[in-house]
Amino acid sequence: MGFLHGFSRRALGAGIALGLAASAAAAQDYPSEDITLLTGFPPGSGADVLVRYFADKLDDLAGVNVVVENKAGAAGNIGAEALVNSDPDGYTMYIHAASSIAANMHLFKDPPVDVANEIQIAATLNNQAFMLIVPASSPFQTVEELIAGMQEAGDAGTYGRSNTTGQVMSRIFAEAADLQTVEVAYGTDTDMIVDLESGIVDFAMMNPVFSLAQAAEGRVRILAVSTPERLQAAPEYPTFAEAGVPELVMLSWFAVMVPKETPEDVVDTINGWFNEILAMDETVEFLNRNGGDPFISTPEEGQALLEQQIEDWEGFVAVAGIDPV
Repeated sequence: MGFLHGFSRRALGAGIALGLAASAAAAQDYPSEDITLLTGFPPGSGADVLVRYFADKLDDLAGVNVVVENKAGAAGNIGAEALVNSDPDGYTMYIHAASSIAANMHLFKDPPVDVANEIQIAATLNNQAFMLIVPASSPFQTVEELIAGMQEAGDAGTYGRSNTTGQVMSRIFAEAADLQTVEVAYGTDTDMIVDLESGIVDFAMMNPVFSLAQAAEGRVRILAVSTPERLQAAPEYPTFAEAGVPELVMLSWFAVMVPKETPEDVVDTINGWFNEILAMDETVEFLNRNGGDPFISTPEEGQALLEQQIEDWEGFVAVAGIDPV
């Protein structure tokens, strides 16, 4: 019995050693197959364009095919769940607003992903502001005019939301301006734009990639941005503080995420690729054009920020008075 017990322990130890050796060998060969970039946005949306830009650059750097797979919906949770259910080998990554993924820990009663313990930040990509937008046909030209109009409209006024940050910011805006506006939830940005453009909803808080693209098409008007100071790339838009709503200072940031158990050297390789892309003049111009600034960090710094954001968003959600769903 003792012999068998000792044998099983030795076999187990040998099995673990072989598994670790196989993992190390696989990491050394990385990458040797196609890489999949998951995105939590539908094809053609503003943030989807951002992911595809990085996919194109990564294709050249990694020397393998990079495939973009859309996992839209549930405020990014569908993409996050697909990520943590994938093999932790660096061949599946998720590019999304990490700030939104952190917020989901407090916006859902039973989040499908334990963000801090199941996700590792491999690289950060950008810092960006959220923007207050109204239909191009809206009579409101300024934040002050919008507030006055929505106060007069009472609960007949509406705002659209299709993402976590937009939901929280809209609630904080409504509280700060003493509005009774009614929330209209949409699954994706694309779903919302038709109703926004037609005036069915009065305003929305959206990411700058989406907002600037829609403004360029003449569909919406941008009234304010959530950065502490005006954007260098779009200085014509006032901050919320300038518009009289100092409560709305909030940054969103995108990151490259992998499953938590991904080998450290693979994570470091991914970090190096994306930092190299971020250092390109073309990338700086692309991000600035879409309302963001490059954000370069180490995996450790990115993970620490994610964990801090999870804590911060508990306060944001509480201030917004949002009950988890």
